Amino acid sequence: QVQLIESGGGLVQAGDSLRLSCAASRRTFSSYAMGWFRQAPGKEREFVAAIAWSGGTPYYADSVKGQFTLSRDNAKNTVYLQMNSLKPEDTAIYYCAMRTGYSMSYYFQANSYTYWGQGTQVTVSS
Repeated sequence: QVQLIESGGGLVQAGDSLRLSCAASRRTFSSYAMGWFRQAPGKEREFVAAIAWSGGTPYYADSVKGQFTLSRDNAKNTVYLQMNSLKPEDTAIYYCAMRTGYSMSYYFQANSYTYWGQGTQVTVSS
């Protein structure tokens, strides 16, 4: 069983930055692609960013491109989501997810991910 533990969420003001972390329990973390999704109240869960098992150029939702940066440290079994210039519309619960296999097909679809964290709340006040 894989455990994904998110941290770093909180209440910030518009324009502030936060860095979310997701630590994985799995020893073969480096073999799995990782993603971040978010869900705002009354809305469906949406894709935010993803990164392949080998690292490389991450994938981003258009809404966060240029604002968020995803990275991974396989030595620490951790992925990081750096969020800058936060806006009230970024308010959501942010979920970390892990997917098996080496393909990045459908990386933006939540149902392509096997394991999920419990989520961390990000609230941005105006």
